[in-house]
Amino acid sequence: MKLNAKIPEGKLEEKWRNYQLKSKLINPANKKKLNVIVVGSGLSGAGAAATLAELGYNVQCFCYQDSARRAHSVAAQGGINAAKNYQHDGDSVWRMFHDTLKGGDFRSREANTYRLAELSAPLIDHFTQQGVPFAREYGGVLANRSFGGVQVQRTFYARGQTGQQLLLAAYSQLYKMIRAKKVTMFPRTEMLDLVVIDGRAKGIIIRDLVSGEIKRYVADAVVLATGGYSRVFRLSTLAIGCNGSAIWKAHKKGAFFAAPSFTQIHPTALPQSSETQSKLTLMSESLRNDGRIWVPKKKEDTRKANDIPEEERDYYLERRYPSFGNLAPRDIASRAAKERIDNGHGVGRFRNAVYLDFKHAIERLGLETIKDRYGNLFKMYKKITGVDAYKEPMQISPAAHFSMGGLWVDYELMTTIPGLYAIGECNFSDHGANRLGANSLLQASLDGYFILPNTINNYLASEENRAPVDTNHPAFVDAEKKIKGDIEHILSINGNQTVDHFHRELGKVMWQNCAMSRNQAGLESAIEQIKKIKKAFWQEVKITGHSQELNTELEKALRLADFIELALLMCTDALQRDESCGAHFREEYQTKDGEAWRRDKEYTYVSAWEYTKDYFKLHKEELDFEFVKPTVRSYK
Repeated sequence: MKLNAKIPEGKLEEKWRNYQLKSKLINPANKKKLNVIVVGSGLSGAGAAATLAELGYNVQCFCYQDSARRAHSVAAQGGINAAKNYQHDGDSVWRMFHDTLKGGDFRSREANTYRLAELSAPLIDHFTQQGVPFAREYGGVLANRSFGGVQVQRTFYARGQTGQQLLLAAYSQLYKMIRAKKVTMFPRTEMLDLVVIDGRAKGIIIRDLVSGEIKRYVADAVVLATGGYSRVFRLSTLAIGCNGSAIWKAHKKGAFFAAPSFTQIHPTALPQSSETQSKLTLMSESLRNDGRIWVPKKKEDTRKANDIPEEERDYYLERRYPSFGNLAPRDIASRAAKERIDNGHGVGRFRNAVYLDFKHAIERLGLETIKDRYGNLFKMYKKITGVDAYKEPMQISPAAHFSMGGLWVDYELMTTIPGLYAIGECNFSDHGANRLGANSLLQASLDGYFILPNTINNYLASEENRAPVDTNHPAFVDAEKKIKGDIEHILSINGNQTVDHFHRELGKVMWQNCAMSRNQAGLESAIEQIKKIKKAFWQEVKITGHSQELNTELEKALRLADFIELALLMCTDALQRDESCGAHFREEYQTKDGEAWRRDKEYTYVSAWEYTKDYFKLHKEELDFEFVKPTVRSYK
């Protein structure tokens, strides 16, 4: 299959407008005859479901949470980017586009990235009109702060609760459509398979997580908005329920998976404190605006942080990257922390953390200003650790976070399966090899509110006169039969190891060999180890309970089976990319001073993988940089 990104012609700043001018339209009366399934109800899913319903389509929205308000979008605390230039500090759509393209190490499409920047300003107006309580300056103008990878202030925020406030706004719009009976909501359900008929996405198979019942749902188009897959590392900043099963099932039905090894390590999480803990806590990157990151210059220093004088502190980001300092991009900040920790300068109980210090910010700005900007984050830190970060530094550590990879989509956000769309974090489209901070909420919101509702018409217009399909079609029958067989098989194993045991084993292999740094030997070893884990899992896993009931162990097992296969693809993708770029740092490809060494002549492409029964087949979408010339990515 030749990948067609469907990028519009014309100048960069005219592409989105040209696309909209040439898009097909659907009569409002005909929209009422068309059905759309949206899987996921976070910022992408809720925004898409509400907007599509407002346009007149019949929408069914599914989520595994008990309420759409519990989607993981609430965890993006720090802010949302937009090129409004309120500070008059030189920001513009072009500068934001360039920052995002450069931040992703020139491994994303120009057209998609520019559209992200172009639509950012109207999105802030959209949220303000919905009542999002963005922070404001004394004169009433919306306030801004900086995030990693930029030298301007373009991040809008609602204290340290931005994701929560945006999700509440999206949920209010979704609930309005539910009350109007234009959206039918299905909480506590999980998609277990995609149904493809005549090469087109036509529905899904779900499991009711309360009763265990397997059900079929049909539609004219399916939209996946199911988030990222970094729980493949087990310990991550993601909620425990976050998983990649929906996109993996779609991948096995023919949707190409793009850049799976591009997974982001966030530099400001709380360090692991126990072998048995189930997740890591994210501390917002916004803290790097005013906090300074350092480690003791002396190795294995056992003194308390406040007892270490200034001259014996290494503010290593300010030393190595003076132009950006503590606001270096996430991949660079995480690797720099790893380098200090590996060299014996780590702090904390397990020597696996660095300090994030607000002493100087409090002296400069005053305690009340810091409380106003980050108060809830400091409260959260104290509740978890018992430490008052106003009086002594926080301890932070890198942790698995955002997935830049995901299902391959074209400019319209459609996958390689006609009628199947992927929006938000579950697609690969905008961030390249590294996502800049505060672009997550931006992409999720834009995909759901502004982009998908304008692109899905082109496909649905062709479905208006197509013969309808119902859930008695053989494709639905076969898909349900296979799912029930898989569930019966996994329950029948009755081994002697828990699901968590195998997830821990998988997480260790992935963190050691396919996280902040990779090398050929480690990746080859990881592939063999994962194959052994897969074999052992299907022979030794023990799942208590039955299928026709609430069974969280069964849920975890089905998701882990997908994670194991996804882990193989991630390592395969990382192994074939013999270069370092963004979050993909191959130890064999680095400069003399330890920075990433891109090989643009060989690897300026998006890797798009096709699933086959025996192996993963690589396809390449070549990236054509027509408007920006890739340069050495330096933040010094």
